[in-house]
Amino acid sequence: MAEETGLFIIIKRLFWDLKDPIGRFNLAVATWGDYPGKAGVNIRRRIYRSQLASMGTGVQIHQGFRVRNVHKLSLGNHVELGVDSFIQAGGEVTLADHVMLGPGVKIWSINHTIDQVDRPISEQGYSREAVSIGEGCWLGANVFIFPGVVLPEGCVVSAGSVVGKKKYPPFAIIAGYPARVIGSRLPKPDPTPEEPA
Repeated sequence: MAEETGLFIIIKRLFWDLKDPIGRFNLAVATWGDYPGKAGVNIRRRIYRSQLASMGTGVQIHQGFRVRNVHKLSLGNHVELGVDSFIQAGGEVTLADHVMLGPGVKIWSINHTIDQVDRPISEQGYSREAVSIGEGCWLGANVFIFPGVVLPEGCVVSAGSVVGKKKYPPFAIIAGYPARVIGSRLPKPDPTPEEPA
């Protein structure tokens, strides 16, 4: 039997990709992932809807968005996935209604296990922790969300922040590396008038 040429191998692998639903999905994303304008947003919404765990109405998927383990990503209504954002959903990721991701946001729900010093990290497997981003949260450009993070409703995360797993109050303004609460979006209560003497 003659040795398979490079072109034959590529065609054979393409054939197998087209037989597999995830292969077809990946090919569609590679083809339409950077298509511009409203047409691109609508095309991507149709492509992703068939593979996501769930997707609400009015979802905006901008150019360059990528996801691993797409079947473990749940999107609420009117979610906006920013340009070049990347979600690793292997441990499950949920974005509630009206969540906005700025450009370059990364959300991770899976990480390498590193406990055994006598084995290469690449052979130790993974740990998974679900991520939940609450209703109305806005993650600024280039935010990184670690596995296990739960943001309650209304939080704003400043651009470039690295958000670890800890407790955050609703409507918090979060910033830094590591991220911490630096303010609140809630209105300040009116000062109590002084009692007359």
